[in-house]
Amino acid sequence: MTVVDSRPVAERGPGSGQWTRGARIRAFIALTKPRIIETLLITTIPVMFLAEQGVPDLWLVIVTVTAGYLSAGGANALNMYYDRDIDALMHRTSNRPLVTGIVSPAECLVFGIALAVLSTAMFGLLVNWLSAALALGALLFYVLVYTMLLKRRTAQNIVWGGIAGCMPVIIGWSSVTNSMSWGAVILFLVIFFWTPPHYWPLSMKVREDYARAGVPMLPVIASNKVVARQIVVYSWVMVGVSLLLWPLGYTGWFYPAVALAAGAWWLWEAHALQARARAGITGSKLKEMRLFHWSITYVSLIFIAVAIDPFIG
Repeated sequence: MTVVDSRPVAERGPGSGQWTRGARIRAFIALTKPRIIETLLITTIPVMFLAEQGVPDLWLVIVTVTAGYLSAGGANALNMYYDRDIDALMHRTSNRPLVTGIVSPAECLVFGIALAVLSTAMFGLLVNWLSAALALGALLFYVLVYTMLLKRRTAQNIVWGGIAGCMPVIIGWSSVTNSMSWGAVILFLVIFFWTPPHYWPLSMKVREDYARAGVPMLPVIASNKVVARQIVVYSWVMVGVSLLLWPLGYTGWFYPAVALAAGAWWLWEAHALQARARAGITGSKLKEMRLFHWSITYVSLIFIAVAIDPFIG
């Protein structure tokens, strides 16, 4: 696969002086990819409940979530700075602020770095320095390893790049305990094995976008049958790992009951997608987005169960 040139793309649209202040503010917020941060929240706060074995300090939750948002937002802004060339080629990213010209590349770069510095300082001064180091490490991994090294060069990009998205779990635990634990590692691995089968169905839907930009997502370089088989493999491992919290003594009965039921439904959907792919079904009848949408519900359910379990498990 040819590596995409990452030279700056020409700014489009009217100059920044012609944009309203409200539009500019919304554009800078968009640089943080706020919808992606929803996953950060649902994986951070419940882990804090589990680490505390009850209700964590409200101020600590607020600071951890705020600093986590700023850190992830900084990583996303820097991702958009580097990827502005391919964003201009893809339909799903053609309205991003750097493509439209409402934010300049220099503004985006400064904004991303500022958020990185601010979030690291917040974690260190108001939470603890272990959480600060973990958050900064996640940011650097996402920008330097995933965005700059893996995304344009290997179909395994989302597999290993997903490590950055797993870090909120570890950070949520460390913010409460100022330490690490196997419980946090297990939930880290749940998100690690969840990320590919969560993202690959979406990639199947928009494979032409990625192909146009020269990004070798697995659905771009492999058939639907191969992608579906990989989704099933990762799904089985994910469900198996999700059940380890109970035998290792981190939860009572409630969490594994929810994880087992949600996991069984996930596996049903994953195998159904594989069956349609094997039958050669394409287009809208492949229904790959069914698993994508269910994946969001799945991760929400099991992490809500993580938060509730200390009270009834």
